[in-house]
Amino acid sequence: MPTDTMSKPTNLHELRETGWTSKSVKRELHDNYTRALARGDELFPGILGYDDTVIPEITNAIIAGHDMLFLGEKGQAKSRLMRMLTRFLDPEIPYIDIPGCPVHEDPQQPITRIAHEFLNSRDERDIPIAWWRREDRYAERLSPGTKFADVIGEIDPAKLAGGVSMSTEDALHFGLIPRMHRGVFAMNELPDLDDLVQVGLFNILEERDVQIRGYPISFDIDVLVLFSANPTTYNRSGKVIPQLKDRIGTTIQTHYPQQREMGVNITRLEAGIDLDGEYPVVVPPFMDEIIEQVSICARQSKYVDHQSGVSARLSIANYRTLIANARQRAIRLKERPAVPRISDLGHLYASCMGKLELDMMGTSQMSERQVIDAILAEAIRVVFEEYVDEHGLDEISDIFGKGVKIEVGDMLPSSQYAKLLNRVPPAWEKAFEVNPAKDHGVRASCVEFVLAGLYVTNRISRAQRHGRITYEIT
Repeated sequence: MPTDTMSKPTNLHELRETGWTSKSVKRELHDNYTRALARGDELFPGILGYDDTVIPEITNAIIAGHDMLFLGEKGQAKSRLMRMLTRFLDPEIPYIDIPGCPVHEDPQQPITRIAHEFLNSRDERDIPIAWWRREDRYAERLSPGTKFADVIGEIDPAKLAGGVSMSTEDALHFGLIPRMHRGVFAMNELPDLDDLVQVGLFNILEERDVQIRGYPISFDIDVLVLFSANPTTYNRSGKVIPQLKDRIGTTIQTHYPQQREMGVNITRLEAGIDLDGEYPVVVPPFMDEIIEQVSICARQSKYVDHQSGVSARLSIANYRTLIANARQRAIRLKERPAVPRISDLGHLYASCMGKLELDMMGTSQMSERQVIDAILAEAIRVVFEEYVDEHGLDEISDIFGKGVKIEVGDMLPSSQYAKLLNRVPPAWEKAFEVNPAKDHGVRASCVEFVLAGLYVTNRISRAQRHGRITYEIT
C-alpha cells in the first residue's frame, strides 16, 4: 500500500480499488516480523544480552500469535521490549473516519453499531478513509489505581443525562482496550491489578469481546495484549487469577546481564554520555568494571531485598555520577582529560539512594549509607583481586611497612600523585600495569585503585577527613 499522502485512498471505493485486504493485528505483526527475520534485520536495536535467551522466545510468541507476559525484575527492559513491538506493525493502516466513533473501524470488518449504520447509509465514495500510524496504535497502563472503566469501559452518565437509553450501545464509554482495537495494549505490573479488571482481561483474552455492566453486546476486539510482572508477586498465590494466567500464550523470562562485560556495554549505551567534547573523559577499564560490579554485588547482598531486584538504572545513574564528578574536577583544576578515580565513588550515595530496597532482617541497625559503603567495598575487592591475580600487586603493600603514607582525594590534582610517588620505591611502577599510560590522570586513577584494593583486602588501613583519604600501615 503506498504511503505517500497524495496517493493514499481517501474513500472506501478508492481503498477497494487498490485490492487492500484486512489483517488481524497479530497476523500483521507475524508477517512483518518474519520478513525482518528472513532479511537478517536487527530485531531489537539497543537491546543487549538477550540474543540467545529472550529474543528467541519473543520470536516464537509472535509466530505463534500469542499474547505475552514479560516476567522479570525491575530494570530488565520489559517495557522497552513491549513498546518496540510496534516496529513490526505496518507504517499505517486505513480506518473508516466516522464522527463520534470511539474505535478505528476496519473498513472490511466493522464492529460497532454506529459503523454498520454509517456504511449502510452511504455510497462507497462518500465513506471517508483516514490513516492510523503505527506509533499511535500502542497504549500502556500501569496497574496500580487502574479501574475497570479505564481499561474496559463504563456506562456514561453524561450520555444518559442527554437522553440516551441505558440499553443501547450509545450509552457506553469505551476504555483503553476497545479504543486500541486493531492495535497493541500493554499492562504493566499485572499482579497489582484489581481482581475485577483481571476478570475483564480474562474475557478479552478468551472471547475477544467486551462486556460492560452486563450489557448484552459482543465486540470482536482485535488487539494484541501484553503484560509485565515481577516474578515474586506474579507467583504469589491470589495475586493473579488462575484463569487469566492460563490464557496468556507465552511467558517470557527476562534477566539481568549474565556477564559483567555485557553489563558494562549496556551501561555505557544507556547512559548516553559523550566522553569527548571540551572536557574529554578517559575511563579506565577497572572503573567501568567497578561500577557494574556495584550492581552485581547489590543483587547478591544480604542487606538488599532480593525480591525487589536491583535495576540496571543503578549502574546507569552511578556511571553518570562518576563521569560528572571527574568532569567537575577537570573543569575546576583545568585538567584534560578527565579520568574517574576511586575517590569519585564517594559521590555515588546520591545516585544509589532510593534505588536499593533494604532487607530489614539483614540490615539490622545498618543505615542505607552503610549498606552502600559495604557494597562499594565488596565491588572494589572483587575487581581488585582479579587484577592482583593478573598483575601480582601484593608487593606494593610492603611499601607501607616502611612508614609511607599517601593522601588522595577527588579534588586532588593528578600531578600531585606523581609528586607523591617520586618519594616511594620503584615497585609502584608495577601498579600502572593495570592500565598502562603516561598520562597523570590515568596514573592517579591507577594509584587510587591499588590503594583502595589494598585497603578492602585488609593489607593497609585508611583514615578519612574533610574529603581526603590517607592510606598507611597501622
